[in-house]
Amino acid sequence: MKKKTKNKIIALILLLIVYLFGIYTQPDTKTENKEKFSTKERQTEVINETSNNLKVTYLDVGQADSILIEENNEYMLIDAGNNEDGPYLVNYFKSLGIEKFEYVIGTHAHEDHIGGMDDIIKNFSIGTFYMPEVLTTTKTFEDVLDALEEKQVAFNSPEIDKSFTFADTTIETLYIDNNSNDLNDSSIVLRLKHGTNTFLFTGDASTKVEKKLLNKNIQSDVLKVGHHGSRYSTSKAFLDKVNPTYAIISVGVNNTYKHPHDEIIKRLKNKNIKIYRTDESGSIVAESNGSIITFKNIKTNTNG
Repeated sequence: MKKKTKNKIIALILLLIVYLFGIYTQPDTKTENKEKFSTKERQTEVINETSNNLKVTYLDVGQADSILIEENNEYMLIDAGNNEDGPYLVNYFKSLGIEKFEYVIGTHAHEDHIGGMDDIIKNFSIGTFYMPEVLTTTKTFEDVLDALEEKQVAFNSPEIDKSFTFADTTIETLYIDNNSNDLNDSSIVLRLKHGTNTFLFTGDASTKVEKKLLNKNIQSDVLKVGHHGSRYSTSKAFLDKVNPTYAIISVGVNNTYKHPHDEIIKRLKNKNIKIYRTDESGSIVAESNGSIITFKNIKTNTNG
């Protein structure tokens, strides 16, 4: 009898141990679900921070201009370098997987800004094409017109003080002169706003044009210095009004124009503006998350 009682007690103890073990080892579904939700939240936060990033690449095209803008797998191009840069730009853009540009903009009809534009038009789908309506008889300009006709892309000019949207970014046309006798001063001037970050693109606009812009909101974090750093652009009054933190100069190594001119570099340094130059750093990438802009240099093999 004692033996049976003892066995029953042992059996009850074992059952109790199994029961208690089950309680303490059972997954806490609330905690587990909370952890899964938190992980998902963190992933969403990261996506929200990075998916809307804007990337502006000031391409090294020697003594010329070409700027690639990308956001959310959409692409926009401002200028296309010299004639010899065209094939290099095409190869580089294709290496990035680009098939279409939502916007292609020729700031003005000089060869060092639209030289490679016909190659771009022939090799990629174009959403909207913008240029000043100032005509010139150069073969470079005629090549652009022929390429547009061949691809059946319309030639458009943006309206002053009107904005257009690129992905989640707003771009305002601050200036264009379709009747200028000076191609430089026909330049399309654009101000891009992404979140609280702003970028200003001035083509080759001279101080004459800059003076007309002083009554507008032109303050920008990043200034693409006009006319490759020529003394005929980037006046003190203009620089004071733009008040940039960063300045980008697209310029060729040992160029015959001696750009950028010393007085422009001095003017920028006097305002403690951080200067980036394509002749010193190669292609320059500015990336914005809407509030912070970071910079890096990359090799693009786009300089023909």
